[in-house]
Amino acid sequence: MSDPRLIVALDLPTRAEAEAMVEQLGDSVAFYKVGLQLLAGGGMEMARDLKARGRSVFLDWKLHDIGATVEKATAAIVASGACDLLTVHAEPQVMAAAVRGRAGERSAKILGVTVMTSLTGQDLAEMGYGMGVEALIERRVRQAVDAGLDGVVSSPHEAAIARRIGGPDFLVVTPGVRPAGAAMNDQARAAGPAEALANGASHLVVGRPITAASDPRAAAQAVAAEMAAERRAA
Repeated sequence: MSDPRLIVALDLPTRAEAEAMVEQLGDSVAFYKVGLQLLAGGGMEMARDLKARGRSVFLDWKLHDIGATVEKATAAIVASGACDLLTVHAEPQVMAAAVRGRAGERSAKILGVTVMTSLTGQDLAEMGYGMGVEALIERRVRQAVDAGLDGVVSSPHEAAIARRIGGPDFLVVTPGVRPAGAAMNDQARAAGPAEALANGASHLVVGRPITAASDPRAAAQAVAAEMAAERRAA
């Protein structure tokens, strides 16, 4: 059976392929991420369909614009009832606008994206940041808490920082999770499921190690088994 903490990323080229993956996974997965790759191909409609079928949905849109635009976009997305989690970039003005747009509606949780899991300290320096990955994430987590967000998206390596600052009920959603034997792909700060959970993650996002596997259902069950082992150890 599924683990509600496991979110499978439907980062596939078309809605038809994403729908086929959902069918393959069956009851082994209850939570799906719909990202920008599916946005132009019916991503919102698919999110609504998944919700109608009793699945949970993470809309990883990473909203990032002037405050008025983020506020209106958040209001429209939350009003659609198409998601349980929604991402915005973890910048103070953006996060504050998203909270205003939600207008007290708590059915959809808003997460701030701290530092993309593909970035290293060298990448941040090239972008003009005067601090390293951990320092920037700590600042952004504190800003997310101050803005009234429900949680953040952070790599498994920095999940402990978010958990320490946010407290026990704060959502810490970790992409860059790679089960045993999986390739790193474009993730610079990845970790296994058990390590991510032990570090404080509340949810794990797993994409290619499941969706590109020869048997996606078995791969999802294997990840869930690793997660269950960590829970028993804790």
